[in-house]
Amino acid sequence: MDIRKIISEMTLEEKAALCQGKNTWETVGVPRLGVPSVWVSDGPIGVRKETGGQDENGENTTAEAVCFPAMVGLAASFDPELARFAGNTLGEASRGLDVDVLLGPAMNIKRSPLCGRNFEYASEDPYLAGQIGAAYIKGVQEKGVGTSLKHFAANNQETRRFTIDERISERALREIYLAAFENSVREGKPWTVMCSYNKINGVYSSENKWLLTDVLRGDWGYEGAVMTDWGATADHVKGIDAGMSLEMPRSCDEDDASVVRAVREGRLSEAALDREVERLLRLTEKCIEGKKTEYEYDAGQQHHMARRIARETMVLLKNEGGLLPIHGNKKVAIIGEFAERPRYQGGGSSHIRATEVLSALEALRSVSAFTYAKGFDANADTMSDAQYEEALETARAADIAVLFLGLPDAYESEGYDRTHMRIPACQEKLLNGILDVQENVCVVLHNGAPVEMPWVDRVPAILEAYLGGQAAGGAVVDLLFGAVSPCAKLAETFPVRLEDNPSYPYYPGYRDRVDYAEGIWVGYRWYDIKKMDVLFPFGHGLSYTTFAYSDLKLSSDRFSRGDKTEVSVRVTNTGRFAAKETVQFYVRPDHAGRPRPIRELKGIGKIFLQPGESGMVTAVLDDRSFACWDEESHDWLIEGGRYIIEAAASSRDIRLSAAIEAEGDPECL
Repeated sequence: MDIRKIISEMTLEEKAALCQGKNTWETVGVPRLGVPSVWVSDGPIGVRKETGGQDENGENTTAEAVCFPAMVGLAASFDPELARFAGNTLGEASRGLDVDVLLGPAMNIKRSPLCGRNFEYASEDPYLAGQIGAAYIKGVQEKGVGTSLKHFAANNQETRRFTIDERISERALREIYLAAFENSVREGKPWTVMCSYNKINGVYSSENKWLLTDVLRGDWGYEGAVMTDWGATADHVKGIDAGMSLEMPRSCDEDDASVVRAVREGRLSEAALDREVERLLRLTEKCIEGKKTEYEYDAGQQHHMARRIARETMVLLKNEGGLLPIHGNKKVAIIGEFAERPRYQGGGSSHIRATEVLSALEALRSVSAFTYAKGFDANADTMSDAQYEEALETARAADIAVLFLGLPDAYESEGYDRTHMRIPACQEKLLNGILDVQENVCVVLHNGAPVEMPWVDRVPAILEAYLGGQAAGGAVVDLLFGAVSPCAKLAETFPVRLEDNPSYPYYPGYRDRVDYAEGIWVGYRWYDIKKMDVLFPFGHGLSYTTFAYSDLKLSSDRFSRGDKTEVSVRVTNTGRFAAKETVQFYVRPDHAGRPRPIRELKGIGKIFLQPGESGMVTAVLDDRSFACWDEESHDWLIEGGRYIIEAAASSRDIRLSAAIEAEGDPECL
C-alpha cells in the first residue's frame, strides 16, 4: 500500500469515517482506494468471534474455539517462553477463524483481590506482568495476527469503571501501573493498544494526551494505532487530537460529522487527523501482510496444547506429609461439582464457547478408581442435607478425599467486583465436615483471584488450579497423580484476610473518585514493608522434588548507568522427581535514600532438571533494575549505593545474596 498516496486521495469525510468502527467488530474500509476493513475479536484466552446469530437467551453466538488458561495462571508459570507458545497457538486459531487482531493481553496491575477482572490480569508485580505480556504479544504476532494491549491504563476495578476518576501519583503510575505496559510495548511491539474507560487524574484515558502521546509515543516510542475500549469514547474530537486512532464500536454518524466540523472550524487540525489515519492504514497493511501466511488450525491438537499449558499454571500451595502425588493403590474420594463441571474460565468479554471440556472425573477414569459425591450445586450456590451426608460418607470410606472447591461463575466477572474474599458458605461447611471424618484431604481450588482460607491449617494439601481452560480437568489429574510435578508460582500475594490488602481503606472509592493513597506499596511491596504475615507469599509454589541453590555470581560487583550485569545461580534437583524450578532475582537497596520497597523482582529464570542434575539460571540487570521514578525531574534515576541481589524461591524464601555497588546519577547526589 502506498499509504501517503491513499491519504492524499481520501476525502475529509472518508478520513473521519476511518477513525470509527464500521460495526461492532470491523473497521471501516475504503474500497475505491483498495483499503479493506480489519476484523478484531475478543478473547485473550481464546478467539471469541461472533457469528451473527443469537442463542435462545438472546445472546450473540460465537464460533467454537479452544479455551486456554486465563492470564492469572499464565503469569503463575513465571515462564515467558510458555506465554509465547500460548500466543503462537492463539495466533494460529485467530488466523483459522479469519481474525486480524486479537483483543489482548490485559496488563493491568492487581491492586485489590476484589477486582472482578483479576483473572484476566497477570500480576501484582509489573516486572513479571511485563515479561509475560511481551512474550504473549510476540507469540500471537509471529503468526501474522495483531494484538491489542489493554486496558491502558489503570483499569484496576470494575465498580463505576465508566466514570471513575483515579487519583494516582506520578511515581506510582510509572513504577507500578504503567511499567507492565511499557515493557509490553517496548519488547512486544503490539499492533494496537486499547485505552481504558476510566479517568486518570481527571482526564479520560481516551482523550488523555499525556498518556497516549507524551508517554506511549514520546517516551516509549510506540508507533501503532490506539483504539478505545468498547464505548470508552468521551469526546471523539478530543480523542483524535490526543492520539486516539479508532473509536470502537461504531457509535453514530454524528461522530463522523463532528470530526469533519472540527477540522473545518479549526478546532482539530487535518494534520492530526491524517496522523491517526496513517496509523490505521499501517495497521491494515500489517493485517494484509499477515494473511499471506496460512496456518492449519487443528482444534483437537490445540486442546492437547491447552492441557500442556495448564499443567504449568497451577500452584501447589501446600503438601504436608507428602500427601501428593496420589499413588494408584489409594482409595480416592472425589467430592465437589467442579470435578464434574469445572469452572475453567471467567465471565465477560473473554468468555469462550469451548470446543470441548475435559473434567477431572473424565480424566480420572483412565488413571485411578474412585468414588464421587457431588457435594453442592455450584451455580445455585446451595447444598442439600442429602448431598452433605453423601459427601461425608464418601470421604469417610476413602484413603484420601480430594475436594474441588472454588468460586462459582457469578462471583467474579467483567462488570462488577467481589465484595469479599470468601468461598461460598456451603462449600466451607462441606470442607469442615469432611475434615472431621477424614484427615487426608486435598483441596483443589477453581478461582480467578485469592480467597481467604480460615481452614488452611486443617488441610494437608492445596492445589490452586485457577481458571485453567477447557483441558483444566486433565491438567489437575496430571498433577494430583504425579504425571508431572507442579512448577507454577503465585504471581500475587494471598493475604490472610481482605483487610490486610493495602488498597482496602480506599477501594473502590467514593462516588466517582478513588484515591490510590497506598502509592507504590502494592502487593508484596506492602506486606514486606509492614512485616505482615500472609497466607501465601508472592512467588510461592511447591514441587514434588527439592532444589538447592549455590554459586550465586555477578558478572561485576559495580554498576554504572548503561551497564548490563549478569547474575547467575546454580540449581540442583536434590529430590527424586524430575521437575522445573523458577528462580526469582530480587534487588534490595541497602543504603539510605528515598523510600523504596524492601525488595523488587527484577529477573526470572526457569529450568527443568532430572533428579541429581544441576544447571545454571541467569538473568540480566540493567538501569531499570536499580532506578526509581523521580517526580521532580520526571525521569528514572539511579541512587548511588549498595544493593543486594537475591536469588529466591519466593519473595519470602531468599536462598542466596550478593552485593553490588551502583554509581548514582548526578541528580541524586
